[in-house]
Amino acid sequence: MKITKLEPIILHAPVTRGGIADSTHKLTHWGAPGVAIHTDTGHIGYGFSGTHAHLPTDRLIVDCIINSFGPLLIGEDPQEVVALWEKLHKQSEIYWVGRAGITHLALGAIDIALWDLKAKAVDQPLWKLLGGSAKKKVEAYNTDGGWLNWSLETMVSDCKRLVEEDGYRAVKLKVGGPNPREDLRRVEAVRNALGPDIRIMTDANGRWTLPQAIQTAGRLVDFDIAWIEEPIYFDDVEGHRRLAQTIATPIALGEQLYMASQFRDFIQAGAVHYVQPDVVRLAGVTEFWQVADLARSYSLPVVPHVGDMCQVHQHICFAHPACSLLEYIPWLRDWMEKPAQIVDGFYVAPESAGAGMTPSLKALTEINKI
Repeated sequence: MKITKLEPIILHAPVTRGGIADSTHKLTHWGAPGVAIHTDTGHIGYGFSGTHAHLPTDRLIVDCIINSFGPLLIGEDPQEVVALWEKLHKQSEIYWVGRAGITHLALGAIDIALWDLKAKAVDQPLWKLLGGSAKKKVEAYNTDGGWLNWSLETMVSDCKRLVEEDGYRAVKLKVGGPNPREDLRRVEAVRNALGPDIRIMTDANGRWTLPQAIQTAGRLVDFDIAWIEEPIYFDDVEGHRRLAQTIATPIALGEQLYMASQFRDFIQAGAVHYVQPDVVRLAGVTEFWQVADLARSYSLPVVPHVGDMCQVHQHICFAHPACSLLEYIPWLRDWMEKPAQIVDGFYVAPESAGAGMTPSLKALTEINKI
């Protein structure tokens, strides 16, 4: 099998109710810039990044995929995934201008597409190729009911629906609004509505200063919160370490870390309790696996952030022993040929060959409109 062509793809999918917000971002669409890698056997592998649907930025990512990395892939065997990752990762001219950011997102999309191809070539779902088992339980927690722009009443109603009608046993709420007391009121209202047996996660998206985090996140223990995610600025290892020593609620982070070495620094500092790598922010499945192995060596659970809307991450979670809990957001459901399936709050192991990133007919139709 040889690579014959790379085809650019940009998808923009609408988010829930026409717009969502956390403490630092407002979105109407989720972006998925990526690539279709064609081969001489007719197999096609698909890989995507995840963005805030800013078209100029998405075009930069696909331009890097096609014009910077593409010439290095033509004629190569796509099944040699790790070797190709090393080849592209060490390409000095590209990484001279950026070892993270756009070049890393581009490499991540390529790596996902190569793993997709490798699994399709042997007619297996990726989780099975990676050595996983469909018998494993991978619990889903839902993030799509706790947005900061929802009113308290809407948020409570959505969370109750997710639990009572959809079967989730864990939900996540956004915090980090202008009034810390209102953050705590919202968390308390959801805890009272859901009762003591449902896990509640919180996410500040890096909004607080260290003193604010000590004061506000320190009070989350009153509501039996599973974790506080990204309480302070994303790259602040020392600040997270000091906070971890101060508050009782565990710290989760990782969606804004682009390299395995950054995870190493947080883990070694004791600054994180739940490790949240993202296959589209790291350079694909290959680097994600490095981080998951590292976390497991420190007895830390891996709970991925889902920039791919969980399509590839579900496969990794069924395969890697450090993963048993996975975020769920539905925005790409109509854009994937085989969207992730949740039954009674648990992921169902995909049966189709590949990594789950093959676009739907609707997606392929919409591509030409961007």
